[in-house]
Amino acid sequence: MFDVIVVGARCAGSPVAMLLARRGHRVLMVDRSSFPSDTVSTHYIHQAGLSRLQDWGLLDEVIAAGTPAVRKMNFSYTGIPLVGWADPIDGIDAVYCPRRVVLDEILVNAARRAGVEVIEQFTMTDLVFDEGRVVGIRGREGDGPEQEFRSSVVVGADGFHSTVARKVNAELYNVRPASGFIYYSYYSGLDWEMQHKTGFHEQWFGAWPTNFDQHMVAVICSRRQLKEFRQDPERRFLAVFDDVEPEKGQQLRELGRREEPLRPMRYPDNYYRKSHGPGWALVGDAGYHKDPITGWGMTDAFLHGELLADKINEALSGLRTMDDALAEYAKLRDEESAPVYDFTTTMAEFHLPPFLETVLSAISKSDAWTTKMLGMIAGGVDGGEIFAPDALERLYNDTGVPEDERLYEWA
Repeated sequence: MFDVIVVGARCAGSPVAMLLARRGHRVLMVDRSSFPSDTVSTHYIHQAGLSRLQDWGLLDEVIAAGTPAVRKMNFSYTGIPLVGWADPIDGIDAVYCPRRVVLDEILVNAARRAGVEVIEQFTMTDLVFDEGRVVGIRGREGDGPEQEFRSSVVVGADGFHSTVARKVNAELYNVRPASGFIYYSYYSGLDWEMQHKTGFHEQWFGAWPTNFDQHMVAVICSRRQLKEFRQDPERRFLAVFDDVEPEKGQQLRELGRREEPLRPMRYPDNYYRKSHGPGWALVGDAGYHKDPITGWGMTDAFLHGELLADKINEALSGLRTMDDALAEYAKLRDEESAPVYDFTTTMAEFHLPPFLETVLSAISKSDAWTTKMLGMIAGGVDGGEIFAPDALERLYNDTGVPEDERLYEWA
């Protein structure tokens, strides 16, 4: 009998398992993959997420694995540039974008060191119920016989195709349709700083250094372009760079060498799922998913994984009932993630609403305000420091925005 079973061992599941095991709880973690192994990812960890790795004693491992530091953002959105960097968060003055074959193995091994029992290549086939309450899982390790394990709570950290979510019929809410699709690969030969640029024709490209002396290079286009893109992905991939910033398209052709095939992903709609119930909880993409354009997936997985571990620990320690603890986790997750969710789904539309266009245009005229905005994106500055009415008044005054052009709220 385990205290907790975690289904899914990547950037949401491993932190939950590790943190609970470090507090003395008996934890089983299963995953259908073996490690190290790759998975679709932006790789980008914001400073707020790196702060969690630092507190857990794992950031140095990520850096020691040869993950390069990023200390400059070259951001533009339909002609509005923000070039600079956020102030340090908890002493962290850079971001890191590790390949998942690097990061996930570090996380799984940290869980093992904490005392988590890990079963790789395990496919969960069903949940075990007792009078409507989840009390365990069933599944197979490889081609072996079906096994059953029981626990006080089961955590689904198994991605947006979550088997746990499906078995408990976790309903979706606050759904916002996905705007785009992504193609990405890895290039050597580039010396680019971080690029994050949206053009005028519903197209975006991004690039940032990762392990093995390579850059992850990606494009996102609106869904109505998907059919044309599929007809000639190689040409259309490069054409996005030519359209958004022709100089980068030329450099990619002349200096870059693609090391792996292009990888497509038509990601699902943005959503929240009901993420708690009798004996179960969801974390990471299993419970909450948003467009990859802001790269907040892994950072949120760390933040919400720690939050969930804290609440489960309270219940297992007898401070409150498990049902109350899981309900509070879901409530706090929704409250804390709402600004990132709103900002991400807005940026993913490829067209800024007038209010946000006015604000970002003003911010782009000031190095200090650019630093503050990039700090908000990094998770270290509260949105009210920019978007509250008195903050907007200071911004407009500092950057000389005429009175008749000032906007103070979303339409």
